[in-house]
Amino acid sequence: MSGRGPRPQGFWQGRGRLLLVAVAIAAVAWQATRAPRPATESTPAPIATTAFGAAAQADALPAFLPPEARDTLALIARGGPFPYPQDGTVFGNYEGRLPAQPRGWYHEYTVRTPGAPNRGARRIITGGTPPRAYWYTADHYESFRSFQVPRP
Repeated sequence: MSGRGPRPQGFWQGRGRLLLVAVAIAAVAWQATRAPRPATESTPAPIATTAFGAAAQADALPAFLPPEARDTLALIARGGPFPYPQDGTVFGNYEGRLPAQPRGWYHEYTVRTPGAPNRGARRIITGGTPPRAYWYTADHYESFRSFQVPRP
């Protein structure tokens, strides 16, 4: 037996735990402020809220868009809710493959890939708020194709 009793808790040992908890709470709160929020009744949708699925509108979209892109465009038109937390977040355009615009002008949205275990590589990038420019990428931002979205 060493003859030592229980060690008294040091000043910084107790404060360290408290500091760790405070940092964890701050990190969670900060992350919550960054998460996109779906439009509610008190928050107007970014563009017209009419359903996008009308045959005339769907036919006006380019043939290179997969069917799932139409679903994503309908969600964008309604302002969500979006299936992935990253949807609606700012797209940085760090590689400069899209025209130069101020930070915050581009936003990204996932186009579901059937059978993919994750978000996949397909995205729609919008420009402006409300969106007035659209690009599609099937290869995770390596290339983009511009397209127009018909207005209701």
